[in-house]
Amino acid sequence: MALNNPNQEKVIKREEYKKKKDQIGQENSEVREKRVRIRLIPIWLRLVLLIIFVFISVTVGAVVGYSLLGGGKVTDVFKVSTWTHIDDLVEKEK
Repeated sequence: MALNNPNQEKVIKREEYKKKKDQIGQENSEVREKRVRIRLIPIWLRLVLLIIFVFISVTVGAVVGYSLLGGGKVTDVFKVSTWTHIDDLVEKEK
């Protein structure tokens, strides 16, 4: 078959290109299916670390707020009497 028409050449090239693209796509999909993602830190450990870091940040925030900004002692933050006093002050304002 003679290819006198240049459009026919383009059609043939497009068809060949599509076939090659499909073959490459199939190979890539097979590779993707075989690939398993291994997490360095499991999700349950991330949640535990999140809870621990939130607790640490609240504690550090209370220490900084009470001792540096409030002028109190650092160890007084961990006393129950300090928190009951703060709770009483908040309740009186309402």
